[in-house]
Parts: sequence; structure tokens; C-alpha cells
Amino acid sequence: MAELDEVLRVDELRTYFYTQEGTVRAVDGASFAVKRGQVLGIVGESGCGKSVAAQSILRIVPPPGRIVGGQIIYHRQVAADGASNLSEMLNLTEMHPRGQEMRSIRGSEISMVFQEPMTSLDPVYTVGDQIMEAITLHQNVDRREARKRAIEMLEQVGMPRPGEIVDNYPHQLSGGMRQRVMIAIALSCHPSLLIADEPTTALDVTTEAQILDLMRNLQKQTGTAIVYITHNLGVIAEMCDDVAVMYLGKVVEQADVDSIFYDPKHPYTQALLRSIPRIGQARKRLEPIKGIVPDPYAIPQGCPFWPRCIHAMPGLCDHDQPEYVPIAPGHSVRCHLFRQEAM
Repeated sequence: MAELDEVLRVDELRTYFYTQEGTVRAVDGASFAVKRGQVLGIVGESGCGKSVAAQSILRIVPPPGRIVGGQIIYHRQVAADGASNLSEMLNLTEMHPRGQEMRSIRGSEISMVFQEPMTSLDPVYTVGDQIMEAITLHQNVDRREARKRAIEMLEQVGMPRPGEIVDNYPHQLSGGMRQRVMIAIALSCHPSLLIADEPTTALDVTTEAQILDLMRNLQKQTGTAIVYITHNLGVIAEMCDDVAVMYLGKVVEQADVDSIFYDPKHPYTQALLRSIPRIGQARKRLEPIKGIVPDPYAIPQGCPFWPRCIHAMPGLCDHDQPEYVPIAPGHSVRCHLFRQEAM
């Protein structure tokens, strides 16, 4: 993939948490790429490192966690001249989390919609003040202009009566309205990359559908690339262009969405797809993934999925780590079954 086609590339990222009980390797060698103007879905069970990977990109990993290895390369688009684009490569892992350069990127060029809006919004400030804070921090405008842009953003995200809502507090809004405010804050500075960390988890299905439609329409209008983190494979099928499947801190498969759903290669991806209901198969029993996700303090040797894998090969899978290899253009897998099929 050409660098100019990417807005972000994560290579062998390792983010560990050092606790009294031991070391938690929350992200342990994850690699994936986000194409400019497209949507990458990151899917996997709870505890696989999806949210920590997102926090690592923004350099907001809470202590005692820290990035111990790998690179996060952000391709900043600095100019456009006809068909040729110019970009600047920035290594986010080399920046200080609270340094001026990282603070200028966070919230402006790379933004995030967090999982629970009620805990992410400040209860003592109006939603307008919180949108205006993001605007005035990164743009050279006065408070009057910032308020005008805040109202425009609320209108853009489909908020009813934006001129009134701008002066409301978070507790005065419903869950769906609070999530629209979070999206308005994230998009207020027109970022190149938006990270959405399970933004519809706490919402009912009707509101969830509205938020998904909103994000899809805004993505088409603005051309912003999106990293969408979710457990819901149905949302992945509807929203995403590419998919990265994570397990215990590693990306075990990445491909376009059609390949993931119609030609999955990794046994974990196949197991995830077998465990969801399908239309027209009402009488077929769902097939759960056997076993449980291993204790993060005691990850098994070799491939971390081998204790639950129906294709596990004794002496190999339980001993050696599989390499992350390309098996087709745009399709990579981390599995011993494909170790001899690398391109």
C-alpha cells in the first residue's frame, strides 16, 4: 500500500501495564493501517486491546500503562496540488504525550468519540462550552465565532433546536443527544482521522441506527477516515471498508470487509462469524467459541488462540508465535496454517 493512501499506520505496537500482580500486555505487537477517507473496523472480544490501541494512538494511555515498542506513523496532509498530494510523516510514539506537538494533533487532526458520553462530558459545563473549548483550543477564533461554529456543528450532527441545546447541560439531554454532542466535539476541527470507541454501546437499537447513519453520512461528506471499534459484526458489515480482527493484543487478520465475511482465513475470525445468528438459519444452533479468553497475566506460550482453536497443531501452535504474513493483496493473517503461503 502506498504511503500516500494511508492516514495512519501502526507497526508492532506494544502497550504494557506494569502492576503489582504482573505485566499486562494489553497491546502486544499489533499492526494495522488506516486508508485515507475510509473506515477501518477493529473487532474482537473484550480484553483484546482495542481501546488501549486507540488510546495509544492519541497518547492518552492511563498509568501505569505505557508504550514500550513499535511505531505509530501519522501521515499529515500538508498540501494538495491537482492529482498529487503531499504528506508529512510523523511518528507519534516519539512525541511527549503532553508536549505541544502532540496536543496540537490530539483533538484537531486526530479526534476520538468515547464509549460512554455521560462520563466523557463534563457535567458542570454546557455542551456549547465544551464544543467551543475544542474550537478555540485549535483554531484562531474569538468566543462569538466559536459559539456560531458550535451551533453549526450541532445542526450538522442532526441535533434538534441547536440554538437552544447549545446552552444545555449534559444531564438535560438523552443518551443519543449526548452522543451527538460527542461527535460534534470530535468533528469540530475537521480531523483527518476519527476514532470511535464503541460509540453506540449504551444506546437502544433505534438510536444506534440513527447514530450509525449520522456517522456514515458525515464520513462521506467530510472524507474523514474512521477507526470504528466494536463487538458488533453487523455494524462492521454496514460501516466499514476494511476490518482488523484483534485477539489478546495482536491483530490476527486484516482485510477488506467482503474478504473478512465471505473468505475469512484465521480460525478466530471464522469462529466469530459462526457465533452470530444469520437470517434464514433460525433453526440452526449458534456455535460459541469454546473456552474463555486467557488471563492477561498468564498468556499461553505460542499462538495465544491455540487453547481454543480447532485447528491447533501440537508442538507448533503451543510453542512458536506465528508471523503476521500477507496471503493476498490487502489481506494479512497471523496463523501457522498460512506460514508457507506468504507472498
